[in-house]
Amino acid sequence: MNIQSHKIDNTEIAEIVSDKVIIQNAEDALDLMGNVYYQGFDKIILYQKNITPDFFDLKNKMAGEILQKFSNYRVSLAIIGDFSQFGSKSLNDFIYESNKGKHINFVASLDDGLNALSR
Repeated sequence: MNIQSHKIDNTEIAEIVSDKVIIQNAEDALDLMGNVYYQGFDKIILYQKNITPDFFDLKNKMAGEILQKFSNYRVSLAIIGDFSQFGSKSLNDFIYESNKGKHINFVASLDDGLNALSR
């Protein structure tokens, strides 16, 4: 795992770059947040491929559990990916509602993620 730093105005954003799944469960999310926060970041960009596919199946409540950790610790998150492949109305609704806020965003590109986290 590598961390690519992006600075927009006074906002430091960590882009997580890896070919592996980094988040398999809520504990992995906490470890990532701690690691990134220790390095001076409080905003994270993560790619869909770095999150277990189980995250995107809302029936198992994993997404809610993990995203609640980000909210509780006030770590903003943008997840980059193509979420249309899941074809779930409930996931689409979840993404829509998340994107209304400023804290958790599901986006299509790095630029979109940087824009969402720098507001």
